[in-house]
Amino acid sequence: MPTLTAVWDYLARNHTRHVEELVDFLRIPSISALPAHAPDVRRAAVWLADRLTQAGLAMARVHETGGHPAVTAEYGNDPAKPTALVYGHFDVQPIDPEAAWVHPPFAPTIVDDAIYARGASDDKGQVLMQIAALEAWLNTAHEVPVNVRMLFEGEEEIGSVHLEAFIRRHARDLDGDFAVISDTPMFARDVPSICYGLRGLASLDVTVHGPYQDLHSGVYGGAVANPAHALAHLIDSLHDSYGRVAVDHFYDGVADLTEEERRAFSELPFDESALAEQLKVPRLVGEDGFTALERTWVRPTLEVNGMWSGFIGEGRKTIIPATAQAKITCRLVPGQHPQAVLRALVDHLRAFCPPGVELSVQPGEASPATLTPRDHPAVIAATRATSTVFGQTPRHIRMGGSIPVVVTLQEVLKMPSVLLGFALPDENFHAPNEHFHLSNFARGAQTLAAFWAEISDADVMGYRGNAS
Repeated sequence: MPTLTAVWDYLARNHTRHVEELVDFLRIPSISALPAHAPDVRRAAVWLADRLTQAGLAMARVHETGGHPAVTAEYGNDPAKPTALVYGHFDVQPIDPEAAWVHPPFAPTIVDDAIYARGASDDKGQVLMQIAALEAWLNTAHEVPVNVRMLFEGEEEIGSVHLEAFIRRHARDLDGDFAVISDTPMFARDVPSICYGLRGLASLDVTVHGPYQDLHSGVYGGAVANPAHALAHLIDSLHDSYGRVAVDHFYDGVADLTEEERRAFSELPFDESALAEQLKVPRLVGEDGFTALERTWVRPTLEVNGMWSGFIGEGRKTIIPATAQAKITCRLVPGQHPQAVLRALVDHLRAFCPPGVELSVQPGEASPATLTPRDHPAVIAATRATSTVFGQTPRHIRMGGSIPVVVTLQEVLKMPSVLLGFALPDENFHAPNEHFHLSNFARGAQTLAAFWAEISDADVMGYRGNAS
């Protein structure tokens, strides 16, 4: 492929410049969670729009959203070519605890093969990688093999608050055959991966109400129900002794793991005992009959994220607390309906609530799981491109978390997503000393450049709607 070879040569010649640009991008402290940094988030948006224009993309714009801004750009309107939406984000996490950083979080520092800074791998490095690949095509072939729409947001780290409304307003401009997102890690070092499935989420807050105020346990103990005991009873009722969620209808719609997926997961270089040692726990536990990867990728779960009640200060305060509270989230898999899961969970809690207390439940976020078929032409094209650059077939994996935009694209634009990321799991995103390996920055740009060549030959147009 002489054209692709020229594209790769361009990336190699300009690698140093692209790294210098990444340093500039990472210097901007675009922390979306902290109001004091709102001007910095906007400054990152302007920087990004200017960079898209320099790359040769058209109509690069900074958009108001009602919160932090979004940035869009585009290339091509050829109806004979497939259209891809590239998504990423330019906001970053807070830096706490700052004292744990070896290098200042917004003074990018290169040590050996890695660049250390907040946002290096999540997601500024991977955003710039996408732009570099398109720039390389435009500066060598003077075209990109596909139509491209670019969408970068400044609120991903605070839950993409205004993104769905923005996508609905701009649906016609953002519409395409599929999305490609580089905001995920590879499975492991030198183990390239394509993620085709994410779990969904359903959350609720639980409050158990007892007496009108905290009571003296010596005066009232034995006569008044203790909300902390009641909450503990409710939490205990949520799982059986085999690690399964003991809520009626919780597993409705959950498909059995296919033998093909089970075999593929078992072939991954994964050691459960090593993970337990890394996490400093005696052993891994969970639903019987499934491996740790299966439990975290393709099985639904229910977790207590926090619970509190009564006096927790130093010393003793002998009371019966007035209330007890808990936060619960469920990770969902394809086939589960978030609202139905929440209803089943509320029904269970009400049925198991002990006498002498009252229960109030406040449902929270609810979003479905997403799954892109592994035989989707974009997944096949990504597999070929990754194989070409890394010299090995990438692993097809799922992930246990959720990415809000993937659900939004699925529900609003009926658009499947290919998650093609090049960070590594141990690069400390969301933690001190975040970094990104520059070898993967380079190989990622090469892979994305090859992906555009592969997808131009794929029968991807009209395939939308097959994400589930």
